[in-house]
Amino acid sequence: MTIRAQDPRQTPEQLGYYSDFFGFRERPFTLLPDPDLLLWSSQYRLAFSVLEFGVASRAPITLLTGAIGCGKTTLLRELMRRLENDARVGLISNAQGGRGELIQWVLNALALPFDPAGGYVEQFQKLTDFMIAEYAAGRRVILIFDEAQNLSQESLEELRMLTNINTGKDELVQLVLVGQPELRDMVAQPGLVQLAQRITVSYHLKALDAATTAEFVAHRLRAVGGSGEEFDAPALQRVYEATGGVPRLINQLCDIALLYAWSGNRPVVGADLIDAVLDDGILFAVRDAGVGSTPGGRGDSSL
Repeated sequence: MTIRAQDPRQTPEQLGYYSDFFGFRERPFTLLPDPDLLLWSSQYRLAFSVLEFGVASRAPITLLTGAIGCGKTTLLRELMRRLENDARVGLISNAQGGRGELIQWVLNALALPFDPAGGYVEQFQKLTDFMIAEYAAGRRVILIFDEAQNLSQESLEELRMLTNINTGKDELVQLVLVGQPELRDMVAQPGLVQLAQRITVSYHLKALDAATTAEFVAHRLRAVGGSGEEFDAPALQRVYEATGGVPRLINQLCDIALLYAWSGNRPVVGADLIDAVLDDGILFAVRDAGVGSTPGGRGDSSL
């Protein structure tokens, strides 16, 4: 497939690529977690409701899991956008290490200055004093751990200890743990039974089925000013087969397919263009997923 030559002096925004050709305001299949492009399918709406309920009910721990690329981070961004002003939110991504490092991750997420050379007791007391002060001011503290499967068992137990800090009536801190499916196995270990008992609500996101994959693609196309019919039905079926219904892979494949369509001056993406992208081996992850592979589930969660 030959891609049209562009003026190298132009910025990516000026190039536009296929956006102008299709009349899009922006690329519909960007990989950035964009809540404005959310498809509120039934499972995804339920997953978000579980998150909101966990926060609103002051649950000590709320758990959200899902396969890589199923939209967990996008859902978190939407949750954070909706949280009221009476909460101090700390987002911790990819935290690793033992309990000492964990406290430092938390202090950093809450923008609290600390001495890295200070001891664990000093840092823990700083965090405790902060949470008590926030409670006295009528605010609660919510700590969101993304990619929480990277935490050690020691760190997970330390998080459970944080939830023990309370006034005797209200929780001073709420935890939202988000991660890949192995996170569920981790918290089910015998050594973390007390942590598991503090998980009030949980949800597991699955990949899309074929019908929701088509809806997902059409929704994102319409969200940026398209008709939603830029992919024909056979192409959508091929997208589903190649990606197993994983939203991140769908975005990657559809993005390049639109580039191919623009280069060939074709207003509609057909199954042959999807095959051309796959045959050219441009998308490493989608290539590994394999055309015709077993879908990754029958859920209808989405980005």
